[in-house]
Amino acid sequence: MKTRLTRAADRGLKDIGWLKSHLSLSFGPYPDPERSGFGLLRVFNDDVVQPGGGFGIHGHANMEIISVMLAGSMNHKDTLGYTEVVHQDWVQIMSAGSGLRHEEHNVGDTDVNFLQIWIEPKLQNIGPRYQRRQFPEAQRPNKLTTIVSNEEGQAHCWINQNAKLSLGYYTEAQTVAYSFKPLNKLLFLFVISGSVTVAGQEVGTRDSLGIWETDSVSLEAAADTRFLLIECPINH
Repeated sequence: MKTRLTRAADRGLKDIGWLKSHLSLSFGPYPDPERSGFGLLRVFNDDVVQPGGGFGIHGHANMEIISVMLAGSMNHKDTLGYTEVVHQDWVQIMSAGSGLRHEEHNVGDTDVNFLQIWIEPKLQNIGPRYQRRQFPEAQRPNKLTTIVSNEEGQAHCWINQNAKLSLGYYTEAQTVAYSFKPLNKLLFLFVISGSVTVAGQEVGTRDSLGIWETDSVSLEAAADTRFLLIECPINH
């Protein structure tokens, strides 16, 4: 098993006042050839948006864009006709396909914190699609919960790529065994709060760990720990 650890303090930072974005992978003002994506995972941003701030209308194409809401309330409006407000514990996806435009703004009185994740698609130029689902933390203690998959279903969002995203929430210390088919696959672990130990490496709050060349991993989660695990192809 090979790993690549990025400490929270070593992430890039984009600070434009209303937006503070901590960048685990190279993006925009954070050019780092050693972290220019991780397999088909291209962007992993930990974004904080102040009240009244937001992203004006802009476009995307041929990218799977996932937002995991950690705190606050954000509006969503797109050219597919969707207009709604998403809240903490919600997950939204935009399968941009042949193209769509959208805007997002903090419509609450407190900061919004969300994880912005971009994954390259499996098929190009498909019809664009938007979806969101709720994953209340109170309903998922001490287990891994699939929030995004390549398979359609009622319990999670689905995207145009052979990838899977899972949220872990553990009130008590627990060892979590995770297995997957190793052919052309890697794992990306991001600790939201608490700590997870993998192969003797402690991954702390807002640290990330890339994992590859293995078909299983043992995640030793400390008590009161929250993390996101991404299983993603290495290449097309």
